[in-house]
Amino acid sequence: MTNLVLVRHGETTWHADDRYAGSTDIGLTPRGYEQGELLAGWARTARLDAIWVSPRSRTLETAAPAARTSGLTPRVDDRLRELDFGQAEGRTHVEMERLFPDAMAAFRVNPVAHHLPGGEDPRDAAERAVACFEEIARDYPGGRVLIVTHTTLIRLALCRLIGLPLEVYRSVFPFVRNAALTEIRLDRDRAALLEFNTPIVREESS
Repeated sequence: MTNLVLVRHGETTWHADDRYAGSTDIGLTPRGYEQGELLAGWARTARLDAIWVSPRSRTLETAAPAARTSGLTPRVDDRLRELDFGQAEGRTHVEMERLFPDAMAAFRVNPVAHHLPGGEDPRDAAERAVACFEEIARDYPGGRVLIVTHTTLIRLALCRLIGLPLEVYRSVFPFVRNAALTEIRLDRDRAALLEFNTPIVREESS
């Protein structure tokens, strides 16, 4: 069995406006860098065997402090990238409701069958994420691996692994905090959710 610790990247410059960030490469805010340092404090004693990361700069920047404190070199894998949200990229919900209201109505009913216009099919994203997770489990049997990735990908992968319909990913897992810890255990064809969306507590100085 292998434990995978899934972490959403730190806060980005689009966070305040709640803009959809998928394939767009955007940077962290000062708070986002602070969250990376919190993750580094956790990683110092987490007994990690590896760090895997999405190729986006927001994930690389979040993972860098943890790599420093753990002494591990992150492995970048394109399968861990966020979905491309198509016409929703860089837009707020208000803007999307104005530009394509019918598509948004259908999306709210079933965000998989009626995913955002021009965007990646969530079913394809779930498959690539789970394939990556399974490869990591094969490479690190009995290990613990940090994976720094993205909110929608995490929620879709969790649904696929624990046997929930993909279309409930937004209702069952309504949000993932920046730099929070979600831990799953993979054991051959079985998955267990050990922890979900747990904030990292800042270490108190002695």
